Amino acid sequence: MLNKIGVIGGGYIGGVLVQEIAQRRLAREVGLTDPAPFVNPNDPEEKQAATRKQSVAKGKTLDIAEGLPTLRSDVKVYGSRDYSAIEGAELIINTAGVPRKAKPDGTFPTREELLSINLKVTNQVAEGIRQNCPDATIISIANPLDAIVYTINKRLNPPKNKLMGMAGVLDSGRYCYFVAEAANVSVENVNAMVLGGHGDTMVPVRSSCLIAGVPVSKFLDDETLQAIETRTRKAGGEVVGLLGFGSAFASPAWSALEMAEAIIYDKRKIMPVCAYLDGEYGVEGMFVGVPGIIGKNGVEKVIELDLTDEEQKAFEHSAGVVRKTCDEVDEMLQDL
Repeated sequence: MLNKIGVIGGGYIGGVLVQEIAQRRLAREVGLTDPAPFVNPNDPEEKQAATRKQSVAKGKTLDIAEGLPTLRSDVKVYGSRDYSAIEGAELIINTAGVPRKAKPDGTFPTREELLSINLKVTNQVAEGIRQNCPDATIISIANPLDAIVYTINKRLNPPKNKLMGMAGVLDSGRYCYFVAEAANVSVENVNAMVLGGHGDTMVPVRSSCLIAGVPVSKFLDDETLQAIETRTRKAGGEVVGLLGFGSAFASPAWSALEMAEAIIYDKRKIMPVCAYLDGEYGVEGMFVGVPGIIGKNGVEKVIELDLTDEEQKAFEHSAGVVRKTCDEVDEMLQDL
């Protein structure tokens, strides 16, 4: 158990995280921060006054705190409209960012299209961490995932093992679910790994996908596997389309908590993680999804898989897309 975990972002993911952290007793304290709501000066005075009193973070944490006695949990839960709520946190989980919403034509923006907006949010996040918990280990969920982690690194320059992104655990979980569903077996029997950027170029690694230790190709034909791999790449958008607003919230939160528990309990668990690469997989100076050992020191080791030629080519393409986005980040940061 940690003394304190800080959660940044009071949306659906942030709410699930605080609830689960308290219920699982992962820390003695959980602080949730969410920016104060925008007050429109053109609104009537009464509405302005009501808006000033609003606090998503305070409302959600009060609701959770009031329910903790039924769980016999003494975890202290509180929220704030500023970053004081995360002061002294040993672990930060960042969810702050604008979710994907439908465009006028009915389509949804890609994660990369959110970059210009969420980069400004991430600047505030980085400063909040710097002022309140500069030594914390950071797990970031906000999209576009790879670029946001890269931005936090540029702004804070923390030890590279203590900054990581959560994407691969979620993407791999989706891959496992689709395989188990198609093969009509328990999800507990499926082991799968998704590498690369968190977006349309992610790489489901078929050569490492096993059902009870048996290659997945023994259970499913090539056409079915191709359909599953395509669905895995589009899985986030599928959820968004069905919801009609926001994006996935339970599965990202649970995926981040799997990483958090590996750190808290020093599990040294192997899982896909958006980690800093220093030559591994032929990539330098970027955060990209790869297998890693996660323990009390964060990303303790990057593991290099023996990919097929096709998988290696796909990974290089995905890393190239991440590189292009990071180059855009560098340009944008000059104006912020």
